[in-house]
Amino acid sequence: MRGALLAAIAAIALPFPALASGVIDNVNGIAIDADGRIVRFGALLIDDDGKVEKLIQGRYQEPEYKPKKPKRGQPWPERPKGPDFKLDAGGKTLIPGLIDAHAHVMGYGLSLVTLDLSDTRSLAEAQAKIRAYVQANPGLKWIIGTGWNQEQWGLGRFPTAADLDAAEATVPVWLERVDGHAGWANSAAIRAAGVSAASKAPAGGRIEMAGGKPAGVFVDKAMDLIQKVVPPPAPKDRDIALEKAQRALLAQGITGIADMGTSIEDWQAFRRAGDRGALRVRIMSYAYGLDNMVMIAGPEPTPWLYDDRLRMGGVKLLLDGALGSRGAWLRADYADAPGQRGLPMISDTQLRNYMSRAAMDNFQVAVHAIGDAANHELLNAIEELSDTYKGDRRWRIEHAQIVDPADLPRFGSLGVIASMQPVHEASDWRMATARMGEARLKGAYAWKAMLDNRVPLALGSDVPVESPNPFAGIAVAMSREDAKGEPIGGWMPEQRIGFEAALDGFTRRAAYAGFAEKKFGSLAPGQRADFLLIDRDISAARPADIRRTQVLETWVGGKRVYVKGE
Repeated sequence: MRGALLAAIAAIALPFPALASGVIDNVNGIAIDADGRIVRFGALLIDDDGKVEKLIQGRYQEPEYKPKKPKRGQPWPERPKGPDFKLDAGGKTLIPGLIDAHAHVMGYGLSLVTLDLSDTRSLAEAQAKIRAYVQANPGLKWIIGTGWNQEQWGLGRFPTAADLDAAEATVPVWLERVDGHAGWANSAAIRAAGVSAASKAPAGGRIEMAGGKPAGVFVDKAMDLIQKVVPPPAPKDRDIALEKAQRALLAQGITGIADMGTSIEDWQAFRRAGDRGALRVRIMSYAYGLDNMVMIAGPEPTPWLYDDRLRMGGVKLLLDGALGSRGAWLRADYADAPGQRGLPMISDTQLRNYMSRAAMDNFQVAVHAIGDAANHELLNAIEELSDTYKGDRRWRIEHAQIVDPADLPRFGSLGVIASMQPVHEASDWRMATARMGEARLKGAYAWKAMLDNRVPLALGSDVPVESPNPFAGIAVAMSREDAKGEPIGGWMPEQRIGFEAALDGFTRRAAYAGFAEKKFGSLAPGQRADFLLIDRDISAARPADIRRTQVLETWVGGKRVYVKGE
């Protein structure tokens, strides 16, 4: 099967055809202008370089040929050159290619080729899926997977090594939680890592204990205790994973993506794809920590590579954990776990040193902060460093899920980009209420408040933690309801945003957040012609109908790279 997949990659990994000018005519065109407002048009003109030449308000008209009679002996003027190709879209809706402002590209790809428990609804269902995977993949030295979520299972606790042993006790098993901030190991994996009752969790981590010994779940930095012995994916497996991720992203309308936490191995896979002409999704790369930043980019951000398909422009840092594993750093105890306030993963001094080290070489800094204590401390650090590092820095706070209402205006005054994921709110609202209590949620998932404070709001999915489907993200941003339409009217409905702001967050603002607004994101003349043809007018649809949008065609750089059903 692996050989067949590699052959399939080779088959599509030819350089793109020579660029040609063209026109996409007879469309219900929807774009975003420089102020984030909706622009409507009837045709899109593409130049010879695969960039937007012009948005035409009505139907496309061929250039007129009304030459004046030449002087005697002179040739008649040449007929004006029209586009090399023309597509009549039959009135379909055309929108800019959508951009995921926070994702994990390789993590998504690997989740498509390893054990994925994200669709399981109970511990028993997860155990059955693990057994089936082991039987279907005999001879594996480790069972690797992702996606478990004890909240989704209604378990009321973390799963244990004994729970995992009941599914597979012989082969070491290591499964990352859906948010990537906790891992679940069976007894064989714990033994292979040499972890025992005497083992201590590193700073910024927690070992779940039972009866004085590790219970099976390792939170945040404690995951390193197991991961150090887990075999990494081989380069060919990464190539397969990247190709699968690209196909899935393009089918859902994602033409650009911010990769939050690129390792040197990830970067090499991106470069291999680019070298053979198989990198189709545009990747704004943020290195996983300073070591990867220096190893990959060296003394400064890389230039744009492969016709604006790849650039490393920043670094991703982690300040705290996630709410679901009680690793998010809070200013007061968890309502459902007195005595726990989460896990600051680095000290205040380390945070400032890491941010300064990146900023001094002009790398953009993006920091994961979920809890109100983490967001408060990060805003303090940005305020201090802004006195030293001037200019257009575009400091990014990733997630910004639980924010003290008093800190919301500081995002705007400091020029911070709020990089948020609407689908998290739809998944988390019950759990967030249990973790925090309603009184402490006034600044939670506060998209409207960010806009009111003039904060650039870049929207994404955090895939593979959530589905990368951007239409679900737009629907949630507008409704604050989950896929079942719950809660009716939306959770904290005052934080809903309109269609225009939601589309802006997945296009122009997402590009701006990655210093790419001059390259792509809004179909402005001179930008790359990245766009979608979809099956409905999402500007006039209810959020529940937007969620069901189907992508009919995806175009990147003026070239069609996906057609539904093909």
